Formats: sequence, structure tokens, C-alpha cells
Amino acid sequence: MKKLKIVSTALLFAGLFVGCGPKWTEENKGDFNLVLNEGGATLGYSPESGVTLITDGGYAFKDLNKNGELDVYEDWRKSVDERAQDLASKMSVEQIAGLMLYSGHQSIPAGSGGFGAGTYNGKPFSDGEAKSSDLTDQQVKFLTDDNLRHVLITTVESPAVAAQWNNNMQALVEGLGLGIPGNTSTDPRHGTRAETEYNAGAGGDISMWPTTLGLAATFDPAVMQQFGEIASIEYRALGIATALSPQIDLSTEPRWSRFSGTMGEDPGLAADLARAYVDGFQTSSATKEIAGGWGFESVNAMVKHWPSGGPEEGGRDAHFGYGAYAVYPGKAFSDQLKPFTEGAFKLNGPTGQATAVMPYYTISYDIDQKYGENVGNAYNKYIITDLLRGEYGYDGVICTDWMITADTRSVHEFLGKCWGVEGLSIAERHYKVIEAGADQFGGNNEKGPVLEAYEMGVKEHGEEYMRNRFEQSAVRLLKNIFRPGLFENPYLVVEESEKIVGNPEYMQAGYDAQLKSVVMLKNKAGVLPLEKKLKVYIPQKFTPSGTNWFGMRSEEKWSDAANMSIVEKYFEIVDAPEKADVAICLISSPQGGTGYSLEDKQKGGNGYVPISLQYKPYTAKYAREESIAGGSPFEDFTNRSYKDKTTAAANAYDMEIVNKTKAQMGDKPVIVVVNVANPFIPAEFEKSADAILVHCGVQDQAIFDLVTGEAEPSGLLPFQLPANMKTVEEQFEDVPRDMDCYADESGNVYDFAYGLNWSGVINDIRVQTYK
Repeated sequence: MKKLKIVSTALLFAGLFVGCGPKWTEENKGDFNLVLNEGGATLGYSPESGVTLITDGGYAFKDLNKNGELDVYEDWRKSVDERAQDLASKMSVEQIAGLMLYSGHQSIPAGSGGFGAGTYNGKPFSDGEAKSSDLTDQQVKFLTDDNLRHVLITTVESPAVAAQWNNNMQALVEGLGLGIPGNTSTDPRHGTRAETEYNAGAGGDISMWPTTLGLAATFDPAVMQQFGEIASIEYRALGIATALSPQIDLSTEPRWSRFSGTMGEDPGLAADLARAYVDGFQTSSATKEIAGGWGFESVNAMVKHWPSGGPEEGGRDAHFGYGAYAVYPGKAFSDQLKPFTEGAFKLNGPTGQATAVMPYYTISYDIDQKYGENVGNAYNKYIITDLLRGEYGYDGVICTDWMITADTRSVHEFLGKCWGVEGLSIAERHYKVIEAGADQFGGNNEKGPVLEAYEMGVKEHGEEYMRNRFEQSAVRLLKNIFRPGLFENPYLVVEESEKIVGNPEYMQAGYDAQLKSVVMLKNKAGVLPLEKKLKVYIPQKFTPSGTNWFGMRSEEKWSDAANMSIVEKYFEIVDAPEKADVAICLISSPQGGTGYSLEDKQKGGNGYVPISLQYKPYTAKYAREESIAGGSPFEDFTNRSYKDKTTAAANAYDMEIVNKTKAQMGDKPVIVVVNVANPFIPAEFEKSADAILVHCGVQDQAIFDLVTGEAEPSGLLPFQLPANMKTVEEQFEDVPRDMDCYADESGNVYDFAYGLNWSGVINDIRVQTYK
């Protein structure tokens, strides 16, 4: 057994006189030791880190700063507030600067080139000399030299590799300075792979669920909370203690490219779902609880994006300068806040509120009536300090979105996103964010600019002011490391992680949620459910070429619209409509563009074009003559109107194949299944469809279980489907549920909270509550 350090001889004698023997045991778990305190905290530490144990009252504690004394922050019996304040007071400015960084995207293992690339001892991973779970040279540098402790991970090779990488990372930082653990985070990672068959016995890499918008289509906060509870357990088994989610922007602008990540356009539904999501992620119970609902199954929820990125003018996204402005023509700013103020900040569970908030890139146009600034939200003191911290009393972590302090050079390139402060230096941008009231910089690996900002503050306010300001942020950030127990035990047993992540129980829960998320819009003459073993024709799907945000290009291709090995378990597949009893067309909602065109710019236009929600070419004759907002140092104009310009959806073939298939099938039924990223105009194909199902990311198997009656559709639309593009142009970006909705040939209106089951239009407690 490891030799113990004693805090003082007085404690030793006190223990002897009252008969206090050791109240803990220790066992080796391979690359870390596990310490079990009787009735107290479970500790994990790496013998390689140089950390040893201290005893007090018979209990064991980690001597993280290696000073031979039990400091307040090392004492797990103390409150989180006491511990965070003690540790913050001990940290150097350089250490706090590192704590205020949030790394760029890290894949495990790192790629050899392109976005997120890394090296291992100066060589790419492809050389074969490194293990998948090794730290990259870049990770070692920012953890060691820059004192960074918040790491964003993306792809991982497997749960086992993720768990081992976590242990390697934690052992490194445990041996540095004050022994502050790493706090690993992720963007949402529970999406489905459509072609994968659900197998209750097999499990998978991680449980598969619908998108957030798909979960919203269940209209059931209990389903959302169940997702949070399961996802948080899987996250912790991967070493992840912070979720960069949920995305609770109110999706009142139907053309926005991030629509599918939201919880819909209704403030009441979104607030209830946001509350359930955060409660699910942050709450631990039973033996996993440490205190106040927090524990080893808790994951900090970083809700985004304050004060909502939903009302983007024309639907253009603020990852680019052409989408920098959020606008409020309907004066409905207060609606945009409700998922935060009435949901994520008012939890039912014991953790109280979401522990972190991420502002969006947008300039919330003319919202700041106090200082009169139109700058990105994280730079805006009114939006951060006066509104979020002041009016709503929020004292959790505020972390900028990624790359907002980096330079940019145009409105259309994927570079820095410093909207409204393009003329400031990188260090000046850091200082402005700190002065606005935020705590942390997303996507920044280097402490240098933070230290420069500190010196700017010292020059303006004095050393005492800036030291206090830095400690204020440090306390907030440290609380989110203390609460989930990372200071006690940040290590994972790799074999246990392999059993937890994607286990059959979790896979089943995710699959059940997929079934509940699908909305049936139309079922003419009760054509659904279909009998099994009918002859079915499924047209192939055309995927257009394209380039993603990161500049990665994909070529056009034809492919099967579904996994045919799954389909043949339900139907006999035929290769032509004339051979079929029924046709099933699996399509995607229109891919209507980004709202900006270099081609238009090169032809003498302003570069701004419509974003279309229809498949056919669309001319924006109902668009604004003058844009509400505009202005960039890279443009010599402010009017971003696209009136009378024409655009076309990249996947127009999806509509054509539905109408063509109906013509070929004649009186035989055609079933249309739409994978929805944004609302669409049903008029373009509705009359060619005998039944229509819409979903927001489910496995093929879920679709075929529904169309054959293995399950009954129960989803409801968490958004409106517009009658035409005229109503899309005339709706207000900030106002919920303000479009004219499409009515089909049966007279059903595709409005918010609409859906069918086998009996007809659903009118249950969910509809009555939210409609």
C-alpha cells in the first residue's frame, strides 16, 4: 500500500486517540490508481504524475500541487464554491489565461492533413509509429505551454481509444502546476447512420437518436430528458464532461442552415424541451451523485446560442460575414430569449440552471439601446453583462463561439468571425470580450492574446481590477470542473467504457425515439400501413456535388436511396415501376443555397441571392427592396437585398423523381419519405404522393417499421410548412409561427403541431398543450 503523507502530527495523534484508522482502500487499475474513501469521495490518480495522497481524519485526498499540505481546493469535503475560490486565488495570471482557452477541434487520432491535423513526435499518424490514443504534439503543447484545460474533441476511433486518450491527457495535466484536470467537450454526436440496421443485441459505437429537431417532433419532454440521461452517461464513458449543446435558438427563420439543430419555432415547446435536455445531462443520482445533483454521470450543458441565432436576415448564416446580422422586424426579441430564460435557466432538477452559455456570431441588429453598438454578441456588453448577467442574473460560464477573435478578409470565406470589430487587433478583440463579460474563448489554443488583453486592462483599470476580473472567470470555469467530480477522479476503466457506450439498452431507447419522431403528413385512403412482401420500387437518389464550410468538396453521385438489404426484409424489391405494387421515394428537403453567390458578385451584383425552400427555380419578387441590416468593411454598400434574383435547389431531382414515379405508377400508390433539414413547399409534389412521412434523421429500418405498421406514427410538426415562397419572404425572421401553411388535397393544414396516426389527425394532450 502506498505510503501516506500526514498533514500534521496533531492530526496523527488525534486519529490514534479516537481510534481513527484508515477509512480508505486503494487498488491499481492499470494506468491509474483508484482510492475508495468509506462514505466519501472516490479518487483516481496516476502514479506517473507525481501526485501522492494526504490523509486527514482517516480519509485520503490528492496532493495535487505537491506541497505536502491539504489545501482547501484539494479537500472534497468542502463546497464547490470554497474550493473554486481557493484554487483561483492560487493560480497565476498565465494559468488563468490558459483556463480561459477552449481548444480548436481535435480528432482522435489526428488526421495527417487538412482540418484538425496533428503530428506525433513530428510525424503523421499514418507513419504507424503512434497509438490512436496518444496525444499529438500540438495537444501536448497547448496543455503544457499554454495551460489550456478545455479540449473539444470530434471524431474518435472507438470508445476504448477515447477512454485511453482521456487517461493519457489527464495523467499529463495532473502532473502540471496545480493539477487542474482537463474538461473535454463535444458537439452533438448521437446522430443516426441511416443505412445501419438496428440490432438490439449488437450495440454500437454510440446510441443513435434523431436530430434535436427530430426529438422536438415527439413533443415529449420526457423523451428529451431520457436522451440527456443516456447521452450524458455515454459522454462520461468517453471522458467528456461538457456538452456544447443543446442548440436552443428559436427557429423562427425557416431558411436558416442550422434549422435542424434547433427545438423548433415555438417558444413554449422549445423552453420545455430545453429544460428537459439540460436536466437530463446535468443530473446524477444514487451512487453516482456527489452533491446537489452533480456527480460522475453529470455533463455540463453549454446552451447555445445567446440571445438566439434564429432570426438571421434572409436565412443567411453568421459563420460567414454575409450572414452577420440577426434582425427583429416583428419586435419579438423577447420570444427568442424564452428557451433560455424559461427553460435552460429554470430547471426542474437540483442543478438549477445550465452551467454555460455560448453567444452566437451574429450582430443582434439595433438591440443594444444602451451603448449603441452593433457588434457580435460576445463583444456586446449590453447583451452579455446588462442583459444576461444583469437582468437575468446568470453567473455561469460564458464561452464565445469558435474563432470569433481571428482575422478575416472577406464576407464569404470560412475564416475568423469578428463581426463588427474587424478593425481591432486580435488582442484587442480578446480584451473587448472580457470587458463585455464573457469568460472563455472558443477555438483559441494560445494564451498570448489573453495575456495581452490582461495588460490592456491593467493599463486602463489597474492590476487589482484585472486580477479580480480574471479570478471571477476562473471561479466560474473551475466550478464546472469541480461539479462533475473531475478533481476527484477524471480517469476511466477502458473496459467499462466499451460496455457502456452504445450498449443494447441505449440503442433500443434511441431507436424508440426515432420511431416517435417521424411525422405522417398524408395518408390518402388509408394506404398505410402496407402489407409486407409487396413488390416495391425505390428510385435511386441523386446527390449533387458540393463544398462544405471547411472547403471539402464532394462529387455528384447516384446511389441507392436506402439500404436494400434492410428493405428486402420487408418487401420484394423490383427494378421498375411497372413491376411494382407500390413505390417508395426517399428524398431530402430542398438544398436551396447559402444566400451568397460569388458568380452574382462577379457579374456586378451585390453577391446576395435568395435561399429557396422549393425545388423549382425561384425568383424573389416578394423580397425586401432594402435589407434591414448590412455593412461590412469588405463591402462598399449596406443594402443586401436580393429582390428579383433567381436561384435553384441543388437537389431539384428529388421533386422530379416523385412526380415522374407517380406518372409511371398510375393508380398504384406512391409513398414519399422526406428527410427534413429545413421546411419545404409541399405543393410541388403533394398530389403525386398517396402518403407522406417526414423525419429529421432516422435509420432506414425505422421508416420501414412505420410504413408496414410495426409501429404507428405519432410525431408532430415542430415547425410550419409554408404554402409558398411568398409567405416565406413576407414572414418576419424573429416571429414564431407567422406563415400561411400548406393545405393538402384532403384539407389538412401542415401547421405547427400537426400530424397523423392511423386514426387520422392527432389531437392529444401534446397538441392541446402546445397548439
